[in-house]
Amino acid sequence: MERVVQRIESLNETELEDLCNATAAAIIDGGGFGWVRAPTRETLERYWQGVLLVPERTLVVARLGGTIAGSAQLVRAPKHNEAQAFAGQLTASFIAPWARGHGLARMLVQEIEQVARSLGLKVLNLDVRATQKAAIQLYESLAFTRWGTHPCYAIVNGDSIPGHYYYKRLDEPGP
Repeated sequence: MERVVQRIESLNETELEDLCNATAAAIIDGGGFGWVRAPTRETLERYWQGVLLVPERTLVVARLGGTIAGSAQLVRAPKHNEAQAFAGQLTASFIAPWARGHGLARMLVQEIEQVARSLGLKVLNLDVRATQKAAIQLYESLAFTRWGTHPCYAIVNGDSIPGHYYYKRLDEPGP
């Protein structure tokens, strides 16, 4: 099955529907990016349309067999924040459960790294719930360095969940 990752600057109706379906599936499976329960379709549509309007955000989607199956975002510092303009944040990264196991998550992260480098960024930061074992394994296999753990990173269903913080130097040669 064909696997593709690509930057997206606009979404047609089918792509928006695919992205909302993949998002809801990931949230229901526990791999949502901040959401604990899947929001309404209208909320998801507004969220994704809003992402495309923010100049400091780059949306990258993963497709499996032509259908959007996941995404990740690169967030850059606003123009007035010169002190942190060297760094970007990898955020909102997910793959729908039905598309896992095809290497799409790795491809998404590598594309975000490429975009970050092309924009002249020197560091890529990310954070992840400590319960997301597959994501942690992926980031560590891609040479991200864990620099800290927050014991109360998120509250999910009343339970406190720790989270890990990572960074990767983009201006140094990889392993």
